[in-house]
Amino acid sequence: MIARHDRIAIADFSLASARPRLHIVNLEDGRTKSLLVAHGSGSDPDHTGWLERFSNDFDSNASSRGAFAMSDYYTGKHGHSQRLIGLDPSNDNAFDRAIVIHGAWYANSDMLAKHGKLGRSQGCFAVSEAALKPLFDHLGKGRLLFASKV
Repeated sequence: MIARHDRIAIADFSLASARPRLHIVNLEDGRTKSLLVAHGSGSDPDHTGWLERFSNDFDSNASSRGAFAMSDYYTGKHGHSQRLIGLDPSNDNAFDRAIVIHGAWYANSDMLAKHGKLGRSQGCFAVSEAALKPLFDHLGKGRLLFASKV
């Protein structure tokens, strides 16, 4: 499922949503780029900005932990998006739950000035609208995304 081994993405949900915690790592030259990323509302029911729990359950609106294969792109409710395939028992419902990478207004950095934290997704990896194309340019189908409290 992981055909490309030159770059990976790591979502470190041990950090608050106000911190860049989606790290794109170039395994060939060691360069990294870090972005803001939202977590699911079911993972942070009191909207503290901190992920409290993971879930793989349908209708949980929570983020899932584990390894994901980055799959195809499509245009949907949130515009240009990328499907993810969960590779672990802790996230193997990701595809059927429609857990994807997409851009969202509530993941833009201006949310930090207004609220001190990002908004929350329904379990998706939501990044700022401006960061979406560069993220897709650096990653792409066949690469690995790993999410946990690292």
